[in-house]
Amino acid sequence: MHTNSNLARIWASYPTIWTPQVSGDGKWLVWAWAGITETANIWIVPTDGSASPRMLTDGADHFRVAHINRDGSRLILRQSQGSDEHEQLFILDVSDGATPEPLTPPQTDHYVFGASLHPKENALLFNANCDETGRGTEGSWLHVLDLNTGARRVLSRMTAVNENAPVIGMRGTRVLYHRNDDHPRGRQICAVNWDGSDDRCLYDPGPHLKASGSWIGAEGDLLIVAETATHDRLGLLSRDGVLRWLIDDPARHIEEAFACVDTRKVMVIAYEDGRLSPFILDIATGAETRFGMADHSTLPLDQLENSDWIAQTYMASGPDRLVRTDATGRVLNELAVCDDPNQPRTFATAQSVNWTSSDGEPVQGWLYQPGGTSRGLVVWVHGGPTAMSQDRVHSAIQYLVASGFTVLDPNYRGSTGFGLRFRNLIRADGWGGREQDDIRSGIEMLIAQGLAQPGRIGVAGQSYGGYSAWFAITRQRDLVDAACTICGMSDLFVDYANTAMPHLRDYSVEMLGGTPNEMPKAYAHGTLRDEFPHITGRLMIVHGLRDTNVSPENSRIASGDLMRLGIGHHLLTFADEGHGVTKTSNRAVLFANMGAFFDGAFVKAE
Repeated sequence: MHTNSNLARIWASYPTIWTPQVSGDGKWLVWAWAGITETANIWIVPTDGSASPRMLTDGADHFRVAHINRDGSRLILRQSQGSDEHEQLFILDVSDGATPEPLTPPQTDHYVFGASLHPKENALLFNANCDETGRGTEGSWLHVLDLNTGARRVLSRMTAVNENAPVIGMRGTRVLYHRNDDHPRGRQICAVNWDGSDDRCLYDPGPHLKASGSWIGAEGDLLIVAETATHDRLGLLSRDGVLRWLIDDPARHIEEAFACVDTRKVMVIAYEDGRLSPFILDIATGAETRFGMADHSTLPLDQLENSDWIAQTYMASGPDRLVRTDATGRVLNELAVCDDPNQPRTFATAQSVNWTSSDGEPVQGWLYQPGGTSRGLVVWVHGGPTAMSQDRVHSAIQYLVASGFTVLDPNYRGSTGFGLRFRNLIRADGWGGREQDDIRSGIEMLIAQGLAQPGRIGVAGQSYGGYSAWFAITRQRDLVDAACTICGMSDLFVDYANTAMPHLRDYSVEMLGGTPNEMPKAYAHGTLRDEFPHITGRLMIVHGLRDTNVSPENSRIASGDLMRLGIGHHLLTFADEGHGVTKTSNRAVLFANMGAFFDGAFVKAE
């Protein structure tokens, strides 16, 4: 089966759910829906299923939801120009014909992390690395914007950027937030009064360890997920300072937790063998009740007063859904479905596969096989690396499988969902270490099983996945024949120097042990430019020119190096994209080019 532009359009327009939120009264669900229109727009639906979803915006750039107020009448939205991530905040009155009104001006020098309306005052709280005038700062500041007067005041100042959204308590008197001023590897839980007084740390897990917290009830007790030296644990910090650990087990892979409507219970987001496995924990007894059904993953979003839940269900073999469930996770009503009867799609199934890496470390991933004879193997490497791949629809993977390719989607060391130990393994070597052996070992496993053929091996991915594609075509050139790198870096010195994000420089420090000046050997070890003269395979380079995360300077320099060396490559850039390719028409162009690229590379191998 050959690739074609129609197939690319079908999968580029697959509806993808971003930033779903439920109103405080539980009556409304709002989210950004990408794929249906050229850009992601805001949709709303009543949670009782009494009406169909309704589109509220029609933006030239993507809108995302930052906050929905208690009765669902007002939304705070985020939007950046060309997906450059320098976001502007808007307010939208949810009524027919209303349009978003700007609350902050367009800007190009800072980043916004969370925004919410005060429950009683006409005021907005947001976290941004800028001062009162909007000028960029090295650290996050908590801002309060008076929506009546436009006056702005600062609740707290940090010396480093923190990406966690601050949360206003139910009474409106206290704000919960996080700091990582001491070191990028650490994170503390803090709180400050609404008037700016009593700003203090509530919990510090220790040097180079992270914690996250959420309110239980009205600004009283805190639910804490915190790292130890070996694992993540779940605890309860009472308002009088008494800390009790509820789950403290290295075998449990806890990622998140939040209070149920009955504050004596907690919803715990955990994973087992790469699959979502949420459960409800009784604080007093420790009893656990599984949530969701066996035939799909169910991600709880919020609980309603009658104990029903609003959730998102997913699996690779069918469309994502926003649903209302009962207290156990059994679906009662479908509120929105990510499919279009006028655009028929055949969904490929994800098969969980396991293999052993070069050092004996177990690795899990997802295998997708086409219906007929495979045209070759494409390994799709997720970004992050602090992220994970799951059994759910990934439109690029589905397009490749529909085009006749076998796809392997590995959860290499450094991925989330497999516990803190596995997540931290990537730091042992730094980038370009044994996490790349994990990927290679997966390819070799498929070759040994007859599911992949030498000469028809490709690697693709975005961000860190793009870096892995660069690694594959340079240092694994004996095995890999073609690579498509999307918004990826090949020189870690260039990447550190050119990112516009101070928090991305901090992330490099966290992962590599310091700055390039402090750890030059670690950055040199992960830099791949010296390998360019030895490239023998086919190469496709993709970048959004408004990318402020992995700067397009990475791809410009790499392409220049390759041209000077006389090494052919396909360069595809998008003037209106940032870190990734997200507009529907652009994704169709990317998919069609990527499919044709791998098809041509593997035909050449014959």
